Amino acid sequence: MKIVVAILIFGIIILIHELGHFIFARINGIEVLDFSIGMGPRLCGFRAFGTKFSVRLLPIGGACMMLGENEDQKTESEKSFYAKNVWQRISVLFAGPGFNFILAFLFSVIIIGMAGYDPAKVTGVTAEGPAAEAGLLPGDIITKINHSGISLGREVQGYLDYHTLSEEPVVITVKRNGEKVKITVVPEKYDKYLLGFTYSGADTGRAEVLEVSAGYPMAEAGLLAGDVITAIEGTKINTGSDLMAYFDRTPLGGTEIEVTYVRNGAEATLSVTPQFVSTGYSLGFAYNLAREDATVFQTLRYSFSEVKYWIVETARGLGRLVTGRLKSNEIGSAVAIVDAIGETYEASVEYGIKDTILNLLYITVLLSANLGVMNLLPIPALDGGKLLFCVIEIVRGKPVDREKEGMVHFIGMILLMLLMVFLLFNDIKNVFFS
Repeated sequence: MKIVVAILIFGIIILIHELGHFIFARINGIEVLDFSIGMGPRLCGFRAFGTKFSVRLLPIGGACMMLGENEDQKTESEKSFYAKNVWQRISVLFAGPGFNFILAFLFSVIIIGMAGYDPAKVTGVTAEGPAAEAGLLPGDIITKINHSGISLGREVQGYLDYHTLSEEPVVITVKRNGEKVKITVVPEKYDKYLLGFTYSGADTGRAEVLEVSAGYPMAEAGLLAGDVITAIEGTKINTGSDLMAYFDRTPLGGTEIEVTYVRNGAEATLSVTPQFVSTGYSLGFAYNLAREDATVFQTLRYSFSEVKYWIVETARGLGRLVTGRLKSNEIGSAVAIVDAIGETYEASVEYGIKDTILNLLYITVLLSANLGVMNLLPIPALDGGKLLFCVIEIVRGKPVDREKEGMVHFIGMILLMLLMVFLLFNDIKNVFFS
């Protein structure tokens, strides 16, 4: 079932990508020779509109082959890809990634309509901390941190993950009572004990665990995302704000504490010793990561924010790859993605069909936005590489020699295939032998 679900998700994402190319090729009068979902031997298909439509054996790619694109570049047909002007070709090339972004947006609308969105709301401010002294208040909606626009709670987390705090002031722009307010917060140096988890800090609602950090005490003790904390050291916890208030009153130390939580309706208790974290810097406020119901306008607005979030996260991941900060076991191909989809499916099924659908839609949004970004990279053989040649043509005022361009894309395709083979073996090692 995991494989079936993964194939369906891959199929939808690839179909939409190639459909974008196909539709804009037809709009611009370009003949499409072959429209394929998958790679390798042809399993089945049919012919319509002068195009051979095929489903192939390996569900890890697709193709929209246009007249003159990958065959004789000197064809004189007006229906050839290269017979069209540069702007028509750009529209066809960009349509594939563009349709992936549209798919991500539409699925985000469904997700937010069903589960809500996570506004970048300040849920708590540490008494006498730097944020409190600067004037930040619970309920403020963060719209910008320094020069980075913020719409979602996850974007606050992403900013803090990618920007190491120091003694440099941080300018936080918030919306308060309909007005924008700029607050300058000077991070405070601290030595701290941590349990290694995040939770919903809302005034109403349960203290639900949102994320558990690997390698920290809570993860090692067995706490899972979705668990609801109901008591610490015998002190009853009814809401996320209760939990935040408890930590404010009772700072963690090196002493073991008991945490009571509920999982699937059953109560359990675990004992955990906070972990000492070396000196760092803190802004002294908590922010929302839980989802809230959205109006129709908010659903549309924050669906754009959802797509933007995953585009930015993909770009950050590429940045880590280029700078060598990404470990080899963090890079994967289709095998790793299938494994991740399978784990998501299995973890969701026990919570019911709604959660299963939401999580699968969520991973589809992630992958579709990721595919859109990756295909726009200026790499030969990819859409971005072909777009680069179009840009060069605009700058030069004439096209690059077609044979030379074809050779560049051919070499690029060989390098991409070698990369796929490397990632495949890397995945097999990580998934099956780690």
